[in-house]
Amino acid sequence: MSEHTEKSSAKEVPFRLLASAQERRRPSVDMNQVVGVSDILFICLDTLRYDAAVQEEKSGSTPVLNRYGSWEKRQAPGNFTWPSHHSMFAGFLPAPYDAKNVADRELLFFPKGVGLGQKGPEGAYAFSGSTIMEGLSQDGYETWCVGGVAFFDKRSDLGKVFPGYFQKSYWNPSFGCPVKESTRNQTDFLLKKIAKADTQKHIFLYLNVDAIHYPNYFYLEGALNDSLESHRAALRYVDKELGRLFEGWKEQRGGAFVICCSDHGTCYGEDGCQFHGINHPVVNTVPYKHFFI
Repeated sequence: MSEHTEKSSAKEVPFRLLASAQERRRPSVDMNQVVGVSDILFICLDTLRYDAAVQEEKSGSTPVLNRYGSWEKRQAPGNFTWPSHHSMFAGFLPAPYDAKNVADRELLFFPKGVGLGQKGPEGAYAFSGSTIMEGLSQDGYETWCVGGVAFFDKRSDLGKVFPGYFQKSYWNPSFGCPVKESTRNQTDFLLKKIAKADTQKHIFLYLNVDAIHYPNYFYLEGALNDSLESHRAALRYVDKELGRLFEGWKEQRGGAFVICCSDHGTCYGEDGCQFHGINHPVVNTVPYKHFFI
């Protein structure tokens, strides 16, 4: 065997492990029974910490999200929005917290390329192209993006990258982080869009909810600065708006499969750390769930 072949084989090992993941951790839903049958909503609660999500779940303060099961503890794909979304849009959603290697993860989506072979693990949707959206568009989906944080605002070259992965992408200043009513504005916009959408064509929607991202102090009465408490208050606000979105989607579209998770957490002074874009347990640990509405 040549040196080149040996190196190539070594590089293929992690991908062979991924391909054999069906023997170790099967997804709880067969995505091949979802794709082509149902709309898919990918809702990213940008910056939501796992501990905050669980605290609100246990207190009963997020009744809409609680209705669809408990949060799973998972590993963030990256420590801020940019790396996390490149991973998730390629099908590598947050990995189970107890994962010990690259194969020990639940794969809902499986990229056919990158040395992974043409057949995906059992239950995973094997897609062609560089992103989930590209694969789904080839299978007849209309792909939508409703942005929130600056990486989706299309006002800079960097802010055009992620929206460019979708057939249709939307952002306006009322969706931005500094706007207290951002999630309500996103929901109002989407309810109007789906009322006019073709019901014969399936939709893959990515929604970037940025209310939990800083600044969030205005969700907590009397607060002057962001804190874990205002972070949690922002989640309570988001929960109500998601209730509106889900009910409207069911009424107009007849339901959907939903993936709901965070891309990373954030620090509020733990170990002297602030915000995210750094590796800290509360940044690297995120909540995740998927369900049908």
